[in-house]
Amino acid sequence: MTTYEVAHRRSIEQPEAFWAEEAKRIFWHKPPEQILDYSNPPFRQWFVGGETNLCYNAIDRHLPERANQLALVAVSTETNQTQELTYADLYREVNAFAAALKRLDVQRGDRVVIYMPNMAEAAFAMLACARIGAIHSVVFGGFAAHNLAVRIDDAQPKLLICADAGSRGGKVIAYKPLVDEACAKAQTPPPHVLIVSRGLDPAEPKVPGRDVDYAQLRAEVGDAEVPVEWLESNEPSYLLYTSGTTGKPKGVQRDVGGYAVALAQSMETVFDCKPGQVMFSTSDVGWAVGHSYNVYGPLIGGCTSILYEGLPTNPDAGIWWALCEQYGVRTMFSSPTAIRVLKKHDVDFIRRHDLSMLKYLFLAGEPLDEPTAKWIFEALRKPIIDNYWQTETGWPALSVLPGLDMKPVRFGSPGFPNLGYKMKIIDEQSGVEVPANTKGVLVIEPPLPPGCMTTIWHDDARFINSYFGHFKELLYSSLDWAIKDDDGYTFILGRTDDVINVAGHRLGTREIEESVSSYNAVAEAAVIGVSDELKGQVPVVFATLRQNTDEPAARSAAADGMRKTVEQSLGAVARPARVYIVNALPKTRSGKLLRRSLQALAQGADPGDLSTLDDPNALEEVKRALQRGPDVG
Repeated sequence: MTTYEVAHRRSIEQPEAFWAEEAKRIFWHKPPEQILDYSNPPFRQWFVGGETNLCYNAIDRHLPERANQLALVAVSTETNQTQELTYADLYREVNAFAAALKRLDVQRGDRVVIYMPNMAEAAFAMLACARIGAIHSVVFGGFAAHNLAVRIDDAQPKLLICADAGSRGGKVIAYKPLVDEACAKAQTPPPHVLIVSRGLDPAEPKVPGRDVDYAQLRAEVGDAEVPVEWLESNEPSYLLYTSGTTGKPKGVQRDVGGYAVALAQSMETVFDCKPGQVMFSTSDVGWAVGHSYNVYGPLIGGCTSILYEGLPTNPDAGIWWALCEQYGVRTMFSSPTAIRVLKKHDVDFIRRHDLSMLKYLFLAGEPLDEPTAKWIFEALRKPIIDNYWQTETGWPALSVLPGLDMKPVRFGSPGFPNLGYKMKIIDEQSGVEVPANTKGVLVIEPPLPPGCMTTIWHDDARFINSYFGHFKELLYSSLDWAIKDDDGYTFILGRTDDVINVAGHRLGTREIEESVSSYNAVAEAAVIGVSDELKGQVPVVFATLRQNTDEPAARSAAADGMRKTVEQSLGAVARPARVYIVNALPKTRSGKLLRRSLQALAQGADPGDLSTLDDPNALEEVKRALQRGPDVG
């Protein structure tokens, strides 16, 4: 057996012995008394009785050896500012922020909502909460007031921390009016709002008695030092809200000890990034990747983390690669959508930079289509490593584990089950494991490994029903279709709720998207299912081209090429009924396509909540395309 197979088998057959060894990767103020308590399935507790702290593991323990090493580099092409902080600098700023929280009566177990863009103070705030045992909940900066109010009412925070404003492509997005509106709408608004001002919105008004200026409070506390609160391993560390099918977001709850151990392990085994090396994750701190691999993971690993605010194309499409060159980035982590954006620009923006220190580019957040993977591989000539995980898992569930035993990359597949993940693909009806090359639902056999969610905040019943209530056997459903080839590589085929039924044939929109994207003129595609009187549903394509065009003949030719490509690869039943060529697709600010909004627009329905929309012009593009009619169909 290979090194990976030996380690993985031990992790699922002898989990307690395996994780007892892995727990040595972090500092324990008090060692665990019991490695695993699984007496109340599907709930489990890891490292029971152990006491530790995320902030201590991320900063304090590195000071003897790494005080002068860069810990965090916060770069903003929106404000044209760069902050370079060593571990000693970070220790000072996080302690000051913790002292400010204490001044505002934030105590262990209190919730703190953080509503900020990718700025250094967002990381300070997260780490300061972890230091004093407060439970932070980062809400993506720019979310609509209603979405923020819903999260406030669920978390019931003692404090809300916000920036005065964010900026996107040079356009200032005032946060304070959104915070004021959210607090007015919330049933349980926080008693205080702490404002970190960057001078982007100098007119923002203060609410007397509620609003506090961080700069003033920072000056008052000076270089205060705040002692670490030692937390039992299973106490909550943070809440991160993710969409729910009922419209009410789910507060994914993470623990302390299990999360720290999982991140410490994954920094080495998955991302092959060791102490002193540099990791650049392009995620926003408001998302799961931002928590795990912008802030906590690299710092727990003793690495340097690059935190970037801005577009990947500003000042030009080489900005990310310029940062890789400047700071000697070893491991980069981004999303397929971001690479598709760069795909529309000259490859010289990448090749003009010295990327000799860059070892890997990891991509996650959505399935990685083969054409995009091949394009960026040709441009970089570095391993392009797909990996699969969810907000709920907190760290990769499928990977090729380059830091442990690198398996050959197979385009289209994120690889194999990560250490601690006991996974299988089952038939959605019978629950029986399917043979190789057969589509089924990807599930994880509990107990879930360390680092995964522990429950939904204040809603254990919803946790069970949402994730473990789909099959007779107690299994965690990923709600993703998958297939495993003869060599054990897993391929993600899309969400189980992204399935269309065309005249009795069940088709995954992901499969059709993959086929459309393989047509060489296509930059990016989104496939939806729309109602059809004859067939029940039919696939409809919205696509952007590598070279934008307003020529009807050119659009028609490209659309016809897409239809023929799908017919040749998937058969006539999958042929798109209509193809619309647009210059931009509507996405969230984290880069995910808003397929449900597309579907609603195509059927003349309400597109729903668009608070996460990145570019309103993209929605107008779709509306114009629908008005003029399909380019083929």
